[in-house]
Amino acid sequence: MLKGLSGALCAVSVAGSAWAASGIAIVSNERGNTLTVIGPDLAIVDTMETCARPRGMHFSADRSEFFVGCADDDQIAIYETATRTLLRRITGVPAPETFDLHPDGRRLVVSNEEDAAASVYDVETGELLAEYETGEEPEGVQITPDGRLAFVASEAANLVHVIDLEADAVIADILVDTRPRRFALTPDAAELWVSAELAGVVNIIDVASLKLVGDIAFLPTGFRPEQVTPVDVLITADGSRAYVALGRANHVAVVDVAAREVLDYVLVGKRAWGLALSADESRLFVANGLSDDVTVVDTASLRALTSTPTGLVPYGILIDDR
Repeated sequence: MLKGLSGALCAVSVAGSAWAASGIAIVSNERGNTLTVIGPDLAIVDTMETCARPRGMHFSADRSEFFVGCADDDQIAIYETATRTLLRRITGVPAPETFDLHPDGRRLVVSNEEDAAASVYDVETGELLAEYETGEEPEGVQITPDGRLAFVASEAANLVHVIDLEADAVIADILVDTRPRRFALTPDAAELWVSAELAGVVNIIDVASLKLVGDIAFLPTGFRPEQVTPVDVLITADGSRAYVALGRANHVAVVDVAAREVLDYVLVGKRAWGLALSADESRLFVANGLSDDVTVVDTASLRALTSTPTGLVPYGILIDDR
């Protein structure tokens, strides 16, 4: 049974909406060149001018800083989390799209969309440490908890590249379904889930063998298969549930991880794209790239609570509520 809202999304009281007393959500607006900051009452508390085409974001290891990929400025902007003050920039980064931080807290593995490459930078010095060839249009990046492997999705080549960071080499290219975009690891790091946007599925890779071991297809009621374009994927801390943003199908799929079965679909905004969970996992934030807003979903009831306007084409979300 669909548990999304029909018609307009309902408003939420300030008291009922606060997921943390001082929690904020930071949203990168790809076409607006801004960051939108959403407060604990789910209202906008700040709009920040930033760099050209801000896309992927990530916290530093201690969460005191956050990084913003500036795709059209060829740089990564680094902000202080508490004050949202610009601290420094890593320049000369070709078209950064998304990235992941190594467990050592120093190395940032970045997908360079226009260069068919993945690069590694020292977040303290800005030094380029390594570069690896990929297929065309790399996007998603995922590093294993032990820091040894980095996975990079190549949208145009339909490949997941496996980089052994210790051996300093690409050790495998895994063929997946059409247009792979983003990753999520199960908590035990045994499975890597990768969304395949134009196939309407999530592929599942066994990390030990680097082989495809399954897939999950999505089709909310009333949509054609070609309208289902999954992008972002999240798996809960206990590994029981996954959330998949279904792009132009305007829903988020809720998946039983162990059973690999869709439990429900939640109606959100237009072109559901980026996802983020609050620390207690009670709230799911969904960036909607064609309705220029963020939908907040109550994960217990699987109901969309409210929708907060952002800048043009929201892309990524960070939650600071720990």
